Formats: sequence, structure tokens, C-alpha cells
Amino acid sequence: MTTVERIIPADTPPGIVALHLKRYQFAREHTVGKQVLDIACGVGYGSLHLAEACKQVVGADIDWAAVDYARQQYAGRENLAFVQADAMRTGLAESQFDAVCSFETIEHVGDAGMFLSEIKRVLKPEGVLIVSTPRVERSDSRPANPYHHQEWSLADFKRLLRGSFRNVEVFGQFRRETGAARWLKRLDVLGLRKWVIPLWLARQAARAAGGRTMADLHMEDIFIRRGELRRASEIVAVASDENHRV
Repeated sequence: MTTVERIIPADTPPGIVALHLKRYQFAREHTVGKQVLDIACGVGYGSLHLAEACKQVVGADIDWAAVDYARQQYAGRENLAFVQADAMRTGLAESQFDAVCSFETIEHVGDAGMFLSEIKRVLKPEGVLIVSTPRVERSDSRPANPYHHQEWSLADFKRLLRGSFRNVEVFGQFRRETGAARWLKRLDVLGLRKWVIPLWLARQAARAAGGRTMADLHMEDIFIRRGELRRASEIVAVASDENHRV
């Protein structure tokens, strides 16, 4: 079973879209000229971003409405196709893709091991998985987010991927601190801010003080890099059975 959160760029604050597109930008730099599968592509804006540099991109999503939206929005691009498919059993050919991208998806699936096995099945032997998930301090099989089945600490996420791939490189996604975050830190005397200070109140306070919120972020405010991973908001990993240094 997969539960979903849906990002539609036209209905989503630009900063939230930028957080997602940054991962596609990272993937695009490492998949130029390749055949790529974008698993759980949603309405396809990230698949389009990949198609600008890749030989062929297939966006797959379980939601027929999302696939139909993507086909209508991006019709006419010869190297971009969208299919309805379950991420756990895609029905796609074995050893078909040079790379698979899967961003903020694995935490939504009920069986992460089965999900990774399906990715390996559709990847060529030398293929690469580029995957992301939120970073938490401690792994949690009952996370607060109702859409998530599982969340992983950095160490546990690396361990999960190394159960399926011989080589795993891990990066962090970082963002410039917003006014809302600074305002929360000032008030966070007991480390209870997520329980006692609603996010909407933090945003209002930040804007009143002239600061930016996460919704106001631009692509240049977001970074994916090695190092200081315990400060990252998301984990981004590159996994393969080959020595594929990024």
C-alpha cells in the first residue's frame, strides 16, 4: 500500500515546489543522456525537468488522475511518457533503465524492501538509484505524518539501501534558515516548539518581522551536498552496484 501527498505547482507555494525541484536538478546533473524512470512522479513537473537533459524519461504514478494531468500538461515532448503503475509492481520491463529517481516516496510505501527490489529489477545491472527521504533523529515506524509508513535516521537509511545496493553515497539537502525558523528558535526554551507553537503562527510572526518563510524560498536558497548530514532536512542518496562516484 502507498499513501500519497500531492504537489501541484500551480496550487503550491513556490518555495515548496523549489524544495522538490532541487532534488530533480541534482538528479538531472547525473543522468544526462540516460533512460530514466521517475517513480511516483505525481503530476509530472519533475519528470519534465529530467527530460530536458535525459535521453528518455518515463514518469510512473499509481494515481490515474495524476497521470492524466501530466499527459495533458506535457503532451508533445517525444522523450517523455507517463504510465499508471504501482511502485511496488510497476509491470515495466526488466533491466530497462539507466537510472531510477524516487523522491520523497519510500517513506510512503508499506514495504521498503519490496519497493527497492522492484527498482533493482527495472534497473540495468550498472544502473543507479537516486532517492530521497526526510531525515529524522530516530527511525520511526509510526511517524506523526499520517501519510508516512516509516521514517529513517541517517544511519538506518544507509543500512536499508546497503541491503539492496553495494555502493551508497549519501548527501544532505539543506535550506537557508528562514525568519519563521529563527523566530521559533528564540521561543524554543524547552525544545517543545513543534508541539506548542503552530506553524501558521510562526509564519505570521516571521512575516510581521520582515522575514521569509519556507514558502518564500528560491532554488538558490537550497543546497544538496556532502557533510554536516545531521543538520540536513532531507537525505539524498545515490545507490548502485557499480563504483558510481558523484
